[in-house]
Amino acid sequence: MFAIGDFARHGRVSVRMLRHYDGIGLLRPAHVDPHSGYRFYSADQLARLNRVIALKDLGFTLEQVGAILDDEIGADELRGMLRLRRTELETALEEARARLAQVGARLRAIESEGRMSTQDVVVKKIPAVRIAELSAAAAGFEPEDITPVIGPLYGELCGRLEAAGVTGFGPGIAYYEDAGKGDGSVVVHACMTVPDGTEAEGVRVHVLAGIEEAATVVHRGSMDDVLPTAQALASWIDTNGYASAGYARELYLECPEDPAGWVTEIQEPIRRS
Repeated sequence: MFAIGDFARHGRVSVRMLRHYDGIGLLRPAHVDPHSGYRFYSADQLARLNRVIALKDLGFTLEQVGAILDDEIGADELRGMLRLRRTELETALEEARARLAQVGARLRAIESEGRMSTQDVVVKKIPAVRIAELSAAAAGFEPEDITPVIGPLYGELCGRLEAAGVTGFGPGIAYYEDAGKGDGSVVVHACMTVPDGTEAEGVRVHVLAGIEEAATVVHRGSMDDVLPTAQALASWIDTNGYASAGYARELYLECPEDPAGWVTEIQEPIRRS
């Protein structure tokens, strides 16, 4: 038998919590001294305590926990419920991280208003180039929509080119098109420049048309942080009497393992407004 303090320590819970569980009938002590009123617990009660805590962490109320335990839920079923809850929490954590990254990008854009130089914007003609590409839909043009789509596309594309024995491909190019659904969704095209005669199973190989006139700027760092650079380019386009003529392309000049070291040229088609 364990005194309530010792049992709480072994169960990694508070004495106050054990008293509360006793009070509502969720976990009664194995023995209560009739003279002192001291509560004592047995080691095999740790199993029920573990189930109480696990179910509570799944989001069940204590009343629901009691009902479930009274039905004698099996260990396998409980493990399944816990795995499902773990997956839900991991998904929520990833979504929170993505939102935090976007808040950071917006904050940097706000902080750079009026200070980011546009002197590095260059207007030039973008030549046509032979590419191999894979495409997929994204819910929107925001980084949090694009990143989960374009990364796997490039992994699959490079794998297929390597399997086909294609060498000397690169650098990467990404271009975007409206999906035509009226909901802001876009089609993401992940491309690699390839030599003439390239063929690979399941990969579209064609000549990507050039851009007659594009405003270009070099972005350094992760594409999740591209917002300030893209908005500085938009400011330059508007200030200099141009209008955007479509989605910007991305030419990946350097892509080390650490995204902080990426170098990307943003190429936005323009016309005189």
